[in-house]
Amino acid sequence: MTRIAVRPVPQRARLMLEQAGVHPLLARLYAARGIQRADELDTQLATLLPPAGLKDIDKAARQLADAIAAQQRILIVADYDCDGATACAVGIRALRAFGASVDYLVPNRFETGYGLSPEVARLAAAMTPDLLVTVDNGIASVDGVAEAQRLGMQVIVTDHHLPGDELPAAEAIVNPNQPGCTFPSKSIAGVGVMFYVMLALRAELRQRGAFADRPEPNLAELLDLVALGTVADVVTLDRNNRIFVAQGLARIRQRRMQPGIAALLQVAGREPARAGTFDLGFAVGPRLNAAGRLADMSIGIECLITDDRARALNIAQELDTINHERRAIEADMREAASIQLDAIDASTRASLTLFEPTWHQGVIGILAGRVKEQLHRPTVVFARSQENEIDGDLRGSGRSIPGLHLRDALDLVAKRHPTLLKKFGGHAAAAGLTLRENDLPIFEQAFEDVARELLAPAQLTRTLETDGALESGYLSLISVRLLQESVWGQGFPAPLFADEFTVIQQRLLKDKHLKLSLKHGKGKIDAIRFNHAESAPDRIRAAFRVDINEWQGESKVQLVIEHFEPV
Repeated sequence: MTRIAVRPVPQRARLMLEQAGVHPLLARLYAARGIQRADELDTQLATLLPPAGLKDIDKAARQLADAIAAQQRILIVADYDCDGATACAVGIRALRAFGASVDYLVPNRFETGYGLSPEVARLAAAMTPDLLVTVDNGIASVDGVAEAQRLGMQVIVTDHHLPGDELPAAEAIVNPNQPGCTFPSKSIAGVGVMFYVMLALRAELRQRGAFADRPEPNLAELLDLVALGTVADVVTLDRNNRIFVAQGLARIRQRRMQPGIAALLQVAGREPARAGTFDLGFAVGPRLNAAGRLADMSIGIECLITDDRARALNIAQELDTINHERRAIEADMREAASIQLDAIDASTRASLTLFEPTWHQGVIGILAGRVKEQLHRPTVVFARSQENEIDGDLRGSGRSIPGLHLRDALDLVAKRHPTLLKKFGGHAAAAGLTLRENDLPIFEQAFEDVARELLAPAQLTRTLETDGALESGYLSLISVRLLQESVWGQGFPAPLFADEFTVIQQRLLKDKHLKLSLKHGKGKIDAIRFNHAESAPDRIRAAFRVDINEWQGESKVQLVIEHFEPV
């Protein structure tokens, strides 16, 4: 069941924003999202939080500066998702600009698994670095850091994930979520953490006189990478993250971006001059993530660090091909999941656990997200671990709903069943875990018990928070482009409106998308509901976002319907 709700709009805040010159439509939307003053909308780079609030950042900067001065070899150990790839690219590009000898190693999802494990530390040692720097991982790598140090390497951890009970004994840890860190933004992505470390390193090098005879590298040139990783990792867009994203998008729209991002936009058919968060999250990010899901994220990182535009385009085309393959695999998995779900009454469950022996380990996170969206239940999807098939391990990927912090829920499962989870980690909304295949029924019941305890019955009803009706005067190309130019995302949701319509015509596109012609008052407008084949009643109440449909050189406003119900 889905309930359409309308966000309250604090009228005093709305009026203050309008009086400060904010467009009336944006003033209403911003006020409903907690903005009270116009200065909170300032996304100038100068308003970014200073690096000094991050615990250990000065220690990390000094160690990196020492390594550069001593001509030591630095190796970045990345993660295989978009956040990890962009964080790695930020590190590679900045450190090379600072004169460092730096390379990277990205673990293979199917061979070594996530993070700086002891096995990855041994692979790193074969590349003979003096210093390892983790990006978007490492906070849980207690054994991996110890192994790296045993093999003669020093380690700096940069991460944003929640720590476990024990921290690794690294030379420095930069993570806003570690104990004792007072940095105000706890939602920063891994790429944002690495960008801050590079800011601190530049300041340290400046103090040492490293730029006395050469210009300082302009780290703002890397903000397109920071914006992409921040959006793709679906972290909460607090003000600091909105600054990152706004600055990165500004560079993309001015075509001052990395060749790799330009190439990825090109193969996705997106126009850089009008790029928005939707393009980063649903066009560029998935193509980059596809490498880590099905192949090797080194392909994606190479796309982001090359300055050769032709090479970047070749790699982007390869990533696009991999992404098409990922879509086909996902479609097959969704069909198999539907068969399983048909045998389950989800209304009687507080959680869902799914497994199929043939499912692809790299795509289970996407499937978990699809099921979670469809049935509004915390969902964990498992596949057989491709590197440990003999041991009978399963890899799980989970997605959660508001009200259940997934990583904390898994921690509670682990405390009640100490030998059940071999490892786990993640965020409030997404997490990963490993367990033995024979233990799957135990996990399913344990996770269901925890979900029932932590979720109130009302939280199991999907609520679509909307911004109410949209005045007909705003159904224009100018207004829609105004909305698309703003920064929206997790925790600062894109506008979703709700209103009643009369259905004039309807038909199916490609046997799966419902195309509608709607009447509202005296006006008519086109609408579409993707992946929905059931016909609509004559009168509907719809939750929708506004978009621009470009076809044969003509641009028209259309509604993209998220949900409708009969009036």
